[in-house]
Amino acid sequence: MSQTLTVSKTGHMSLGGKDITDKGSGNYESDGDATRHIETAKLGLRVALGSLTMLFAAFTSAYIVRSAGSDWVPLELPSVLWLSTFSIVLSSVTMDLARRAFRHWRPVAFRKWLFATSILGTLFLAGQLSAWNQLASQGIYVSSHPHSSFFYVLSGVHAVHLLVGLLALFYVLVLATRYRLTPAKSAAPVVVATYWNFVGAIWIYLLVVLFYM
Repeated sequence: MSQTLTVSKTGHMSLGGKDITDKGSGNYESDGDATRHIETAKLGLRVALGSLTMLFAAFTSAYIVRSAGSDWVPLELPSVLWLSTFSIVLSSVTMDLARRAFRHWRPVAFRKWLFATSILGTLFLAGQLSAWNQLASQGIYVSSHPHSSFFYVLSGVHAVHLLVGLLALFYVLVLATRYRLTPAKSAAPVVVATYWNFVGAIWIYLLVVLFYM
């Protein structure tokens, strides 16, 4: 007597109506495991954001104290940073659109907005490099005066953290292209989006502290 083998959209196999999916092989993650992984990822994110907040708060305190010195020379804002700022603000918008598309499981839109965010993030880093080159062409370097030192160090530390976010974004984009992400079992897009928006907000904060405080 023959029986029909069927495979559901979720990857479960049944033979003659009986579920024969090998749940012990490790190929299929249970809902409980997925929930634990999501909660662990969110906890790790909170720790990372807390550490970043403390880091830049310490930099800010040092900046305020040092700016009261008699040798303080104000640094003029490099014009290219306006383009960088526009890029990072717009990237937060596209990242939020990507997160919404993922939450409502629109994979094509999710990949599109994720790719747009990666382009804008790359433009931001290019703008930072251009700003450093612009200052260097004016003879302003890290050791020129305290304000230039703080600008190079703070913008450099921020650029490193944004590069980390950009690499994570590319990783998520690869997973999305391979259809290895689902809203119910993956927190990666949400974690990356939260981190990205946080780093973008940090840049606005640094811009205000360095040039308008």
